[in-house]
This record gives sequence, C-alpha cells and structure tokens, in this order.
Amino acid sequence: MVPGAKARPVQEFLNLVLYRPLAHLVVRLLLPTPVRPHHLVLFHTFLVLLAAWLVLREEDLLAALLLQVKTVLDNADGQLARLRGEVTELGRYLDTELDFLGNLCLFLALGGRTGEWGKALLAFLVFTFVQSYDFNLERLYRRARGLTEPEGAQDPETPLLALLRGAYRLLFLPQDRGIAALEAGLAGRLGLDPRRFWDEGTLAGVVNLGLTTQLFFLGVFLVFRQPGAYLTFVLLQGGYLGLWYLWRIARSIPSPR
Repeated sequence: MVPGAKARPVQEFLNLVLYRPLAHLVVRLLLPTPVRPHHLVLFHTFLVLLAAWLVLREEDLLAALLLQVKTVLDNADGQLARLRGEVTELGRYLDTELDFLGNLCLFLALGGRTGEWGKALLAFLVFTFVQSYDFNLERLYRRARGLTEPEGAQDPETPLLALLRGAYRLLFLPQDRGIAALEAGLAGRLGLDPRRFWDEGTLAGVVNLGLTTQLFFLGVFLVFRQPGAYLTFVLLQGGYLGLWYLWRIARSIPSPR
C-alpha cells in the first residue's frame, strides 16, 4: 500500500493502480514544504470549478485534464494529512463538502451545456446516492464483523467547524440514516446473513463507482465531446444498482437446513 493511503476493505481500482501512486509522488514533493492538506483541498476545488466553467465554454480537453489533476490532488490531501499527522475534523468536513460543491457545479455545467436540466438534476441525484452508498456500506461491513470504525480527529470548537458540521448534517446525515435504516431493515425482515449481505463483493459493487472513477469517465466522455452521454452513463448506474441490490439479496438468503 502507498504510504499514507487510506486503508479500506476494498479499494477503488483506478485509485489503486493510477491516481494514488501519482498522488504519492506529489506528496513526496510537498512533505518538506509549508503546504498544508487544506491548501490542496481548496486548490483542487478551484480546479473542478474551473473545469465546470470550461465545460460550459466547450473547452472539453482542458476540462478533462483538470478533472484528472483534481483527482490526483484529492488523493494527495489525505495522504499528506496522514503522513504529517495533520488529520483534522475540520479537514474531513471541508473535503467532503467542497467535493459536493464541485460535483454540483459540474452537473449544473452539464445541464447548461446540453440544455437537459431535468436529466442533469436526476443524474446528480444518482451520482450523489452512489457516493453515499459507498461510504455507508463500508461502515456496515465493519459493524457486521465487530470491527471498530477508524476514530476521526476531534478538533477544538470553532465557528467554522460548527458551520461545516451543520452543513454536513443537513446535506449528508439524512442520506446516511436512510441508507442504514434501509439496509438493516431489509436484512432483518428477510433474515439475510449480515456477513454475506455486507461483504467484500458487496463493497466492490459500489466502490468502483466512486468519485475517482466518475471523474475519470467524465473526462473520457469530454475527450470525445459527449457530455450528454455522460449523463446517460450516470443514469444507467441507477438501473445497475437495482440489479446489484437484487443480486445481494439473492446471495445472502440463508440456505434451508
């Protein structure tokens, strides 16, 4: 594993083979400098906002390139924080919420570019739901095995931290609770094997639809000047998730004795 990389039960393939090693090269250059993890967060957020503007201007190749640089730096900020011992609660909220802002701006740009606002909004909702599912299934995987969740840093209370924590609770907490309730309720009603329902195969089904993979494919579609096709690609993931869910249920029903 790349030093400083986040330990996960199942890794996103493109992160593992491409973006995380590239990020580590960046981190090695930054370790002796005064650059802090939150500087990288702010900078890669600027890059994704600039990419969204370029999508509107139909400068697709440059937008695609910036999205890949953004992904490298998005990996680098966490690595830098862990290697320096600078993991903070503030940084976690800042990274998550600025990613949300960047994603929203990208889909607004895709809607403006294509004129298909309804399609872009629905695609953004599917996109956000997939990211939330990825996060929550890893938590359920750990709980099903009695594993403790990694403890997050606790920062001193500040107005900025309170603001970011409140924004997180508004934007993400309802999704987290809804997914956890759906998963636990279904597993209980159907008597599903929890270690099977929440296993590595389950995680692999969504981890490779993570943000890194999404921005990689958006870049590919932009290279071919097909932003509308990317919206279709995201919407098709909704159908995939339905089939994946049925597969999870079928494989987790205990065999009759």
